Amino acid sequence: MKLFQYAQLVVSILLITVILLQNRGAGVSGLFGGGGNVYSAKRGLDKTLFRATIVLAVIFLAISIASLLAA
Repeated sequence: MKLFQYAQLVVSILLITVILLQNRGAGVSGLFGGGGNVYSAKRGLDKTLFRATIVLAVIFLAISIASLLAA
């Protein structure tokens, strides 16, 4: 039981870190329509961070479900 809690804590911290590392560049100007909505392909580090976010979210969900089933 404690193992699931510690694993969830570590994965959640990693997930928060990866999400915060993704810099959109729009800033506050995007709130008022001045963001210049231009599509750009994800390359390099952006693509790696995007995939890491998905993987960590799936791992977090799996740990959460396993924790519920183990209780």
